[in-house]
Amino acid sequence: MAPTLATAFSRRWWMAVTAVIENLLFSAVLLGWGSLLIMLKSEGFYSYLCKGTENISSFNLSNTSEPSEEYLEMNGWPICKNQDEMLNLAFTVGSFLLSAITLPMGIVMDKYGPRKLRLLGSACFAFSCLLIAYGASNPNNLSVLIFFALAMNGFGGMCMTFTSLTLPNMFGDLRSTFIALMIGSYASSAVTFPGIKVIYDLGATFITILMVWAGCAGLVFLNCFVNWPLEPFPGPEDMDFTVKIKFSWLGFDHKITGKQFYRQVTTVGRRLSVGNSIKQQQQPPKDLEMQEANKLCLSTIDLEVKCKEKEESQSFMKSIFSPIFLLSLITMCVTQLRLIFYMGAMNTILESLTEGDLSSVSVYTSIFGVLQLLCLVTSPVIGYVMDWRLKDCEDANEKSAKREPGQPRRPDRQIQKIINATRAFIFTNLLLVGFGVTCVIPSLPLQILSFVLHTIVRGFIHSAVGGLYAAVYPSSQFGSLTGMQSLISALFALLQQPLFMAMVGPLNGDPLWVNVGLLALSMLGFCLPFYLLCHSRHLQRLRDECDEDPKIYVKINSDSKPEAFI
Repeated sequence: MAPTLATAFSRRWWMAVTAVIENLLFSAVLLGWGSLLIMLKSEGFYSYLCKGTENISSFNLSNTSEPSEEYLEMNGWPICKNQDEMLNLAFTVGSFLLSAITLPMGIVMDKYGPRKLRLLGSACFAFSCLLIAYGASNPNNLSVLIFFALAMNGFGGMCMTFTSLTLPNMFGDLRSTFIALMIGSYASSAVTFPGIKVIYDLGATFITILMVWAGCAGLVFLNCFVNWPLEPFPGPEDMDFTVKIKFSWLGFDHKITGKQFYRQVTTVGRRLSVGNSIKQQQQPPKDLEMQEANKLCLSTIDLEVKCKEKEESQSFMKSIFSPIFLLSLITMCVTQLRLIFYMGAMNTILESLTEGDLSSVSVYTSIFGVLQLLCLVTSPVIGYVMDWRLKDCEDANEKSAKREPGQPRRPDRQIQKIINATRAFIFTNLLLVGFGVTCVIPSLPLQILSFVLHTIVRGFIHSAVGGLYAAVYPSSQFGSLTGMQSLISALFALLQQPLFMAMVGPLNGDPLWVNVGLLALSMLGFCLPFYLLCHSRHLQRLRDECDEDPKIYVKINSDSKPEAFI
């Protein structure tokens, strides 16, 4: 039996802690592709593509002028460039689904809540682990299963991540901070495969590890079944979970929650109070127990309150074509391509810097995996930036209240959110440019700094975009807008496969010119903070005009378009 929203609210800290742990172990684990790639090669996935090595030696005897591919082995299995290309294609499919599936997922979650999606995601993740284990039992014939396994792994992981992003709605003004924490745990999940690789290097079999991992995914299924409610988590502005009034003695059992419940309770209480006061003037007082039951048990009609619900300030299509969303798409597309390409080509880049030393590549891959935990530490920093000074801003009640002459006006909440988002995106894009510069310089020790910047940017960009959408758009559109953004950025990130093919083919493994092109493309990320800066100044100017002339009433909508009424 699914718990109610009130029960889920009482368990919100348990759900938040377990969501962070589950994101670390089961969400975007494909981001640790470098370590998984080494294990897949060691288990012989697509090694049959390298069986032409005998023909290479005989061909070289007759044609020694043409260079041939060096024959290498890993754990007794041959490895080659064809194998790298096929496995990188599987990673491209999995990473694409990791983001592309979020659009239908967001629409479903906004309508039906996160419970069913989270249950489905944990089941798909467990099944993906079983598929990889089954493929590892006979890699010569079952290597193709890696495509289906990584696709289900990406889908299941994104279900885990996406559903956890609605949980911060239960934490009020700290919503952006908790969104950043969830995204940080999602980004830090890249440490999972490096951790598994350590266990694998210590002697544990690959199949055994995957079977245990699938069992742990079953525990996630059980935790969601017990604690997550069927209803979507409403935003802090839509529900007040702190209202706790026992109203069962009125004799109705239909579900009323949040502020609607509060309004109905207040109205009924007012009716009872007025009715009792009139009766007290006309007749002697009576105990509450002596009154007739039909007078106590109000009908559903009596409980209905004719109050106009808060309409959404803009439609979904209007939100999609708003300048903020379109510019955020450009920022995310460029950033995703930059980050995904580096993750997919990292082993090849390290091989070119180490001159084919596989032991050094393995060491640097492990370092990259360990550094992914930085996302869990650094992502809340952006969340804190997004929540900066929001408690000092004026509430909705203060906007309509009269102020004393000379009394300073507190900052507007909407303007402060946009200013905070501007700072977050400027800082994130500066780090992205710094990451591009370190990638251009062909220095092996400098790659440690590239790892750090890559990890920080990946956590910052998702946290900043999630906080921006939560601040600017209605909470009922958060999942759909995030899904649309993820789908488009995932489609754009598919360019990493032809970029990888160009790097290992015509460029002979040298990533210099690809990195230069991506560095120039990264400059487009500054368009969004520039627009947000201009827009916040425009809104502040309208607000100042409202203060100077009280005849003008300026309404700042969540669609970021001011409307002035005289």
